[in-house]
Amino acid sequence: MLSREKNELLTRVGPGTPMGNLLRRYWHPVAPAGELRDQPVKPVRLLGEDLVLYRDRDGAHGLVERSCPHRRADLSQGWVERRGIRCAYHGWAFDETGACLEQPFEDTVDPEGRFRRKVRTTAYPTTELGGLIWAYLGPAPAPLLPRFEPFTWDRGFVQVVLSEIDCNWFQCQENSIDPVHFEWLHVNRSATQRRPDGDAAFGPRHVELTFDEFEFGFVCGRRTEDRADGSGLPWASVRTRPQSAGLVCLWPNALFTGNHFEWRVPVDDTKTLIITWWYSPRPTDLGPLVQDPVPYWYGPVLDPATARPLDRRPLNQDFAAWLGQGVIADRTVERLGRSDAGVIMLRQRFLDELGRLERGERLMGLRERDEGSPDTAVELPVHDRGRYALGVGREDFEADLAAKRKRFPDGSYYSFQEGQPAHVRRAYEEAMGIGPETPGVPFQGFFRGPQEPS
Repeated sequence: MLSREKNELLTRVGPGTPMGNLLRRYWHPVAPAGELRDQPVKPVRLLGEDLVLYRDRDGAHGLVERSCPHRRADLSQGWVERRGIRCAYHGWAFDETGACLEQPFEDTVDPEGRFRRKVRTTAYPTTELGGLIWAYLGPAPAPLLPRFEPFTWDRGFVQVVLSEIDCNWFQCQENSIDPVHFEWLHVNRSATQRRPDGDAAFGPRHVELTFDEFEFGFVCGRRTEDRADGSGLPWASVRTRPQSAGLVCLWPNALFTGNHFEWRVPVDDTKTLIITWWYSPRPTDLGPLVQDPVPYWYGPVLDPATARPLDRRPLNQDFAAWLGQGVIADRTVERLGRSDAGVIMLRQRFLDELGRLERGERLMGLRERDEGSPDTAVELPVHDRGRYALGVGREDFEADLAAKRKRFPDGSYYSFQEGQPAHVRRAYEEAMGIGPETPGVPFQGFFRGPQEPS
């Protein structure tokens, strides 16, 4: 268990809090790049700050304080122009640096713009990577945003899924270093859902766990019992630790599992934005895929019929568990066991990093701009890297496709979360060269990206 004071340290993220100061030293994804093309002005709340994200007509992104410095009107009600965003109330305009570009009446009576040059609004750097817009809310200079290797792969279909849940970010991130929950919350929970009136066949039990630290977080090695039917998890075995397999608790607030990232972005102390970047390898008889923009969608959290959390797919099961811990988990009354070794390690690492920040020492997972190029790919522990970087054989792809169609009669190809919309399913079919009904039938519609002859 933790003291109440340490629990507060780990969970509170607003301006001026120790954890808020720490998290502000890192880049955070805030929105899909494609969403800003559909709607160029988006109100966002990040680390307890109310902001507005926009894409002007020249294609530049900006992230500025939501309240206009003139009379505190909501800038998200404004509009973008060739450069910058304009407040709808009195027409004051600002660029991505926070500089005031225009004050229509003031500029009329003061053509020299002396007052305008005294006015600025809070603005934060942004950048685009992996189909996402990223923001940095910390002190200058901003560190490098790691260009993780999966962002360089071009033999797969990428989609971005977003959901906002009503709980604190830290209980979401603790999930990233808790391998045993896979056995119960996902495997065994799903088994009982399939057989609600009978004895479910539970999955293999975990028998060994390891947690290895590296530059960008922790690799969670896990081994399950061997079974005659081969249902154990050799790909996640501790025998292959740490750089070739396992689950990655990515510092400071993400999970990486080889084909997807999940960022647990703190909206404030009681809300978290979950952003999932999912990569599905294409058949090798197809060439590279260009996605511009990357498709995105918002996944539901609650069942509209019951108002209870959805819980039949893995990420929805995680949501339900996190919500069940309360808005902010009370860690003062926990009873931790040996399966919680990773959780204990993560908490202590955060407490140590808070001390490092206070002392002005180097922080985990940060690379300064003089330590490398932003175009250099950063490798992460990936099992079966070739499957993702080069694609998957058509025969294996079709077998997996048939299994998905059998398991999900609603036509969804995305097994991780409820609610994939029809237009994203259609984009997947186009990208994979399949028809919507018959596996292996080439799709005849528009195709984004070149195809190589089979």
